[in-house]
Amino acid sequence: MTATIMSREEYLRQDLDARLPNYEKDGRLYDIMVSQQFSRGFLETLFDIADRINAISHQPGGDDFLASLLRHKRAMLYFTQPSTRTFLSFLSACQIVGMRTGEVRDPSLSSEVKGESQEDALRTFSSYFDLIIMRDAKPGFCEYMAYLQQFASRNVPIFNGGSGKDQHPTQALLDVYTMHRSFQDRGGISGKTYGFVGDLLRGRAVRSVAYLLTRYSGIKMIFAAPVEFQISPELESYLVEKGIAVQKTDSLEEALPQVDSLYMTRVQDEYDVSGESSRVDYTRYHLTCENIRRMKSDAIILHPLPRRFEIDPAIDSDPRAMYWRQLRNGMYIRAALILYVFGMEDRLAEFGGM
Repeated sequence: MTATIMSREEYLRQDLDARLPNYEKDGRLYDIMVSQQFSRGFLETLFDIADRINAISHQPGGDDFLASLLRHKRAMLYFTQPSTRTFLSFLSACQIVGMRTGEVRDPSLSSEVKGESQEDALRTFSSYFDLIIMRDAKPGFCEYMAYLQQFASRNVPIFNGGSGKDQHPTQALLDVYTMHRSFQDRGGISGKTYGFVGDLLRGRAVRSVAYLLTRYSGIKMIFAAPVEFQISPELESYLVEKGIAVQKTDSLEEALPQVDSLYMTRVQDEYDVSGESSRVDYTRYHLTCENIRRMKSDAIILHPLPRRFEIDPAIDSDPRAMYWRQLRNGMYIRAALILYVFGMEDRLAEFGGM
């Protein structure tokens, strides 16, 4: 009997808990779609894998060993929404573990110009490649493609590299991995105060990392934003339900002395409908060499990048600035995720140069 396939609208109307099992295979994560997939135990496992990849890569012969692990696999980077950092981070991660790559970054140069649907394009990619990493402006599209893969003759894992305004799960992984490494000698991620600043309503990175931080205990989150771009009621309710202490404010100055981690964001004006971003004064949400003095001496400053004017470049040399380190951490955590999905993480123990 032919299976009934739901439309994207029907599929996404289901509760997330009903969709999550679709992204697992043989009891392991297979498709990487949303931050809610990641348990605390999974995070600890993944951070350990990333640490080992990092360490091996700095040993003689380490790069060649890592590049041998998935030399037999190929990855397609299908990025129909503009990206520099996420694209290059995934490309570098694939290269670290030896995967050959293909890419489509401009649909005008693909068969979509001839009328091919994106659904058919993904089916084509799954015939040639073993992993699809995709970024698309349509909310929920990556999830729906992962669902459709169940009905394909060749089901390959799909990674969400950013999906509309909804989520960016691997960005959250590298953010929390950076927090993990920064706070290793200070009791870890639990029990700390995390500040988020800027366009918090439309920032998918903020939403994803906030979901992920609920896996830890004793967390307080401070959201400093213009009233027009404060976090959604849905996200606030979710956090409170998970036991997170939530403080909302329109004052960056109020948040600065309290936070152990400050997550700065840019204005997400690509989602403007009628120029609403231009009607908001963001100058009060700039981090400067002067107001940074109000922060704790051992706090960290994060940013998913790109930045515009929200962080003074002079702050880059401050030891609390971790946003450039975030980039490098992203390469290792994504390489770790690829090894995990292909069940190759145990092969790291074979390296004899440690």
